[in-house]
This record gives sequence, structure tokens and C-alpha cells, in this order.
Amino acid sequence: MSESPDCLFCKIINGEIPSKKVYEDDSVFAFEDINPVAPIHILIVPKKHIATLNELEDEDTELTGKIVQTAKMIAADKGINEEGYRLIFNCQEKAGQTVFHIHLHILGGRTFGWPPG
Repeated sequence: MSESPDCLFCKIINGEIPSKKVYEDDSVFAFEDINPVAPIHILIVPKKHIATLNELEDEDTELTGKIVQTAKMIAADKGINEEGYRLIFNCQEKAGQTVFHIHLHILGGRTFGWPPG
């Protein structure tokens, strides 16, 4: 898998920075957010370093599907699949992306409003 030596999430994936791992396989790594905005707040990151959604290539289609399927599995494992949960990808700074390695937020365990704000 490709990585960026200065990337926070690449360092978490490689075990250089501790995290509360929720799930891992050959292509994705999921862990609890250190600044949760909901009772359940988990990040799913691909092991391949991709800075933003804008850098996705056609070859990444299966990987992005895997990220969403992993979210579905984690939601079921955490018991929030029936009551509801929110999935969020942020792309670029103005949208709230603070770590430039794509990641999917799973939020659950509370009621969410719309629009998100």
C-alpha cells in the first residue's frame, strides 16, 4: 500500500501513533475518533494514501465500496444499524477535512438534524 511519511493516518495505520482500533483488513483500517461528536464516532481509512476524494482514480472504485461496506458492518457490530447512523466524507478544508488522507466518519448513538450546519 502507498503511504505518505508525514500523514497522521498513515502513521496510525502503521502503528507509529496509538489508536483504538475497531477493525482492520488488507485494505482498510477503522478506529475511534479522538474528538468524537457523537457517542459512536469511528473513522474508516484506506491503507492506500489518497489525500482527498478529488484524487480518487478509477482503480479505487472497489476500495471506496469496501470503505462503505465496512461502515455497514461496523454499524451492525455497534448496534446502530437499526436506529440509524450517519456517514460523512469531507473533501477539502472548507468542507471540514483536516487530515488529508480520505476517511469516512461513522456517527451514531444520537439524533442528527438536517441540514448538518
